[in-house]
Amino acid sequence: MGESIASGADVPVGVHREGSVAYVVLLALVAALGGLLFGYDTAVISGAIGFLQKRFDLNELWKGWAASCALVGCMIGACLAGALSDRLGRKKALLLAAALFGISAVGAALPRNLIEFVVARILTGVAVGMASMLSPLYIAEVSPARIRGRLVSVNQFAIVSGIMIVYFVNALVANMGDEAWNVQTGWRWMFASGVFPAVVFFLLLCIVPESPRWLVKQGRTDRALAVLSRVGGPAHARAEIADIQDAIAHEGGSLRQLFQPAMRIPLVIGVGLAILQQVTGINTVLYYGPEIFKVAGFATMASLAQNVLIGVVNAAFTVIAIWVVDRLGRKPLLLIGSAGMGASLVLLTASLEKLRGPWVLISALAYVAFFAVALGPVVWVIMAEIFPTRIRGRAMSVATVVLWISCFLVSQFFPFILDRLRGYTFLIYAAMCVVCFFFVMRCVPETRGKSLEEIEREWTRRAS
Repeated sequence: MGESIASGADVPVGVHREGSVAYVVLLALVAALGGLLFGYDTAVISGAIGFLQKRFDLNELWKGWAASCALVGCMIGACLAGALSDRLGRKKALLLAAALFGISAVGAALPRNLIEFVVARILTGVAVGMASMLSPLYIAEVSPARIRGRLVSVNQFAIVSGIMIVYFVNALVANMGDEAWNVQTGWRWMFASGVFPAVVFFLLLCIVPESPRWLVKQGRTDRALAVLSRVGGPAHARAEIADIQDAIAHEGGSLRQLFQPAMRIPLVIGVGLAILQQVTGINTVLYYGPEIFKVAGFATMASLAQNVLIGVVNAAFTVIAIWVVDRLGRKPLLLIGSAGMGASLVLLTASLEKLRGPWVLISALAYVAFFAVALGPVVWVIMAEIFPTRIRGRAMSVATVVLWISCFLVSQFFPFILDRLRGYTFLIYAAMCVVCFFFVMRCVPETRGKSLEEIEREWTRRAS
């Protein structure tokens, strides 16, 4: 049933008289499984990397490559996703990503050497790169403006849930045997565990509709009307379609539009936030948490247990973000989050170098909490909101590719830098948090409560 959003007369055949929040939440949850797999398949490396290092006898740079090679695939996947989603539709592109998730999980579990492992993980990255762009894009395009922020944030909750779940899975697998067993076999089961959620994602995608905005762009207005009527009722649907058609009529269809005066500001905002989400260092903790705790003197199993706690905090504070993003707004959350992350990283540096003990865990948890309530979900919300309908897929690809390049550089070189600077490494990321704070204050507008078409028209008005 669900809460009524809108209603109207002259209901078209085959559509519902009233909209249903339950229906749009269902669509968001299915799409968000792509986010869950994003988190699961990127963070699984945190529990496996120590065992992989011993299995393949890796130095710090090769260790960084084994951990970050999937991110090269993420760049490729993000590049492909925009063109594929604009040509084939959001749903078919997500189905392809789901298939790649399953295939690559099997491949990463069965390698005979490092080369085979790297190939499988790059394929995983292609799936992650596609899902990282397509899941929030799909959710944004089916959601009413008043709850869009919360629903797109559900995707971030799915990401952190995937991270939390895989931390538990890694710890359970590691406890099934001793160090020697984990070096030979345990890490393989960590990667193989990703097959099940991939299959579930693929099957559920088969029952959801295509994005109504993509359908309108393809001239399939009747199908779009049916979807939007189920989401918000016929009156909402007719108004939305008129808005979408008007926006498309004033758009070009190429990436050149991003460099036109009306789109330069959203391009700078999208790319800037994508970079800053990563260079503030979150994946140093999410991908290398156990290695950081080992630097602080904790044993392997204790480090994995503390990593589980990081996953729980990450998920809990993402729930808070979902609750407040459409109440407090995007910009205030980003300002609070970047300031809190910077302070937490300074404390983490002091903890690793001087304080030790529980302060290492406390400062790491505080850092993750501030990220989870702000930069984690809100960056994806804004990236899904600020680009025009006709090129939203390709424009989000540009921003997402930049995000994954930044993520790769941080993840690749972190073990090398940590080995040399130890705790002082985190002062670099604290400085980036300061940059993020002033970038948000200066450049990022508030988009809370506005339709996607209203946001687009505002860029046009600013340019003129």
